[in-house]
Amino acid sequence: MSLQHNTYFDDAVQSVAFERSAGRASVGVMDVGQYHFGTDAPERMTVVDGELRVKLPGAEWQQFPAGTSFEVPGSSGFDLEVEVPTAYLCEYLEG
Repeated sequence: MSLQHNTYFDDAVQSVAFERSAGRASVGVMDVGQYHFGTDAPERMTVVDGELRVKLPGAEWQQFPAGTSFEVPGSSGFDLEVEVPTAYLCEYLEG
């Protein structure tokens, strides 16, 4: 297994990417802040601990507490507001 450590926004967001039987994924932590991420492939983000305020393409801001998830279309992007350090799982979907 090959692990890849990624950092974004001056190290405020860090993740480790890995391969699994269901495809590519990454787990990470976001510090308090506001962020914008672009997507190539569709993604499913699951909040593991903490909470995310998310603005998906064409939608209003929504809250996602621990244990909830949302999907982001490929070739798009989404905005995040993080009020407490938050852990997440990002699954890269086929399609």
